[in-house]
Amino acid sequence: MQERKHHILVIEDDERLLKLLLQFLNSKDYRSTGAGSVEEARDRIKGTFFDAFVVDVMLPRESGLDFVRSLKTGGVTTPCLVLTAMGEPGERLIGLESGADDYMTKPFEPEELVLRLRNLLRRSDGDNLSIRPESDPARASLIRFGPHEYDTEMGQLRTGQQRNALTSAERDLLSCFTSRPNVILSRTELADMMVSQMEGRSLDVAVARLRRKLEPNPRKPIYLLTARGQGWMLQVDHMGTQEN
Repeated sequence: MQERKHHILVIEDDERLLKLLLQFLNSKDYRSTGAGSVEEARDRIKGTFFDAFVVDVMLPRESGLDFVRSLKTGGVTTPCLVLTAMGEPGERLIGLESGADDYMTKPFEPEELVLRLRNLLRRSDGDNLSIRPESDPARASLIRFGPHEYDTEMGQLRTGQQRNALTSAERDLLSCFTSRPNVILSRTELADMMVSQMEGRSLDVAVARLRRKLEPNPRKPIYLLTARGQGWMLQVDHMGTQEN
C-alpha cells in the first residue's frame, strides 16, 4: 500500500512565493494546497484534513496570527508554522503567544522550511498514533503529577478522564521535562533536547503557555517550577507503566 503523503496548506498572499513554495513542497513528496487569504484558507479546510499549516503573518483583511489564534482557541491541534518578513524578537514572541508551533523569518531557505515541517509532523504523527487501535497503552510509561498524567510514549496529557490538547511545541517541551523529572533543566539543555527551535524569550513564552495547561494558578506554579538562575523543573509524584 502506498504511504499517505502529508497534506500541507500554505497561506500566502504573494502569488509568486506561494507558487514556489507549493512546487518545492511537492518536489519533497508532500501534497500541498495554497490559499491567498484567511478567508480562502477557511474555505479550504472545510471538509479537508491538513497535516500542517504554513501561514504568512501579513495577509489581507485578517492576519495570519488571527487565523492561528482562532484555530488554537477552537481546539485545533494541527501544527502551525508562521512566516513573517519582520525579524524583530517581539514579532516572534507574538507569533508563539498566538499558538504558533514554530516561526520563520523571511527570507528563508526552502530546505529549512522542510526541516521545520518534518520536525513538527513527526511530533504530530506521534500523537495521532495514540488513537490507533494497534497502539498498546498497557506498555506506555506514565508520569503523574497532581491531577495530571502524561503518557510519554503516546505524547498524551490527561487530567482525570479529560485529554488535554497540546501544540507540537508544548508536547515537545513537556516531553523534555518528563524525560528528566524532578531534575532542573537549564535553557541550554532544553534548547539541545527540543525538536522545536526555541531559545531565549521564545522558551520563556513556551514555558508560560505550558503552565497555563498544568497549573491551577500559573502565577504560583506547583508542578513546573522555576529554579532562579538555573532553569526549570517538573516536580512529579509517580513514574510507572499503565496497568491493564
